[in-house]
Amino acid sequence: MADNRTMAELLQAPTEGYEDAIVVPAITADNFELKHSLLTLVQNKQFFGHDKEDPHAHIRYFNKITSTMRFPNVPNTSIKLMLFSFSLEGAARIWLKKEPPRSCSYLDDFLFQNYHEFFPPSKTTNLRNEITNFQQRFDESFSEAWDRFRDLLRACPHHGFSELHQLDYTFYNALNTNDQDSLNSAAGGNFWTKGTGDCLCILESKSKSFVTKINTKYKLLFPK
Repeated sequence: MADNRTMAELLQAPTEGYEDAIVVPAITADNFELKHSLLTLVQNKQFFGHDKEDPHAHIRYFNKITSTMRFPNVPNTSIKLMLFSFSLEGAARIWLKKEPPRSCSYLDDFLFQNYHEFFPPSKTTNLRNEITNFQQRFDESFSEAWDRFRDLLRACPHHGFSELHQLDYTFYNALNTNDQDSLNSAAGGNFWTKGTGDCLCILESKSKSFVTKINTKYKLLFPK
């Protein structure tokens, strides 16, 4: 059959075929709509894909926000699919647009397979080195050192270090002598004789105890 369209019509860009990567299943619930306030929550911490940004932190925040959203007869997985593109901006939004059409029907699997673009092997290597070579700073309290060490672990959840390596060989040996002695005392004489679960409890307890002391001192110095 002859194509009777004019040259102008043939040169026009098609209006169909531009499907997004994310496939949102049909929503059958009555009167369903995403409120503007929900979009604002997601957009409060958008991911731009910058080198210093943590894609894992972005995913954790997005999952935390969307997991609290409940709508009758609407699966939470569909809510995540609908909202995810709103959590991206800049290079990250461009990345999503370049993904093959209809390639994402389950967000967790999609991110696991594709988000590595924003977390190259070199970044993993650098963070693993920071964890391995961690050292308490001269003017750093135990609580501050523990918080900084945990931040490194959270920034690289695929670090691959066992709890024994994290707590004993890395963190304990990075502490100054006074804090090591304090941990040994809390462990009843020797921190190394405890299991990893007990060691973690001791570390958390010591950190909270330090924060409590600081807050008490602040209240004494600056009473209301």
